[in-house]
Amino acid sequence: MHYILDACALLAFLNDEEGADVVEKLLKQFVTGSVSISMSIVNLLEAYYCELRDKGDEIAQIVLDMIHNYSIQIINTVSEQAFHEAARLKTTYKMSIADCIGIATAIELSGQFVSSDHHELDKIAKNEPSVIFWFR
Repeated sequence: MHYILDACALLAFLNDEEGADVVEKLLKQFVTGSVSISMSIVNLLEAYYCELRDKGDEIAQIVLDMIHNYSIQIINTVSEQAFHEAARLKTTYKMSIADCIGIATAIELSGQFVSSDHHELDKIAKNEPSVIFWFR
């Protein structure tokens, strides 16, 4: 299975929030090679921004260090397929562009978007349930 991390999944793990244990299990599976994990640069930017805003430069850097330490693949571009899918998702579900890109990337890679953003993603989960992996 291929998992695409949402910003909230990364932050939950780093900050030992509810659901951190689920994200940790995925990361352990990634280290052993039984699953693959990546993250859109847009979702990484969102995680970095949240920590920078709330906790400052040093803590924000931990977000980037964690990604590098685990060697999680950062997807720096949006393919044409993901571009069109993200636009469809944005039009259909009226959710954040970061989530649209993350989900579109998951769809393109036949994976799941790891999130806890029920308030924004429940509507897509009803119509496309295999796209979201809820960690809490």
